[in-house]
Amino acid sequence: MPEICRFYGIIIRMFLIDREHPPKHIHIKYGEYDAVMELMNFNLIEGQIPKKCRQLVREWAEMHQEELIEMWDTQNFRSIEPLE
Repeated sequence: MPEICRFYGIIIRMFLIDREHPPKHIHIKYGEYDAVMELMNFNLIEGQIPKKCRQLVREWAEMHQEELIEMWDTQNFRSIEPLE
């Protein structure tokens, strides 16, 4: 699973589409927490993460939504700038 970004101890990844399923989403790892966030409305669709972590990931994902959706659609994975 390619790593897309890492910031504040949060790791963002995206699976290859042949192993995945709709809706378009990212995987979030933060310490012992794992979650999956949908890219269209930024809801968690699986797992859980602390509220502050969720807010940071949502802020980052909103800034990069178009890039993330393009990556999902094209499977052309690359690193995206972290939240600062």
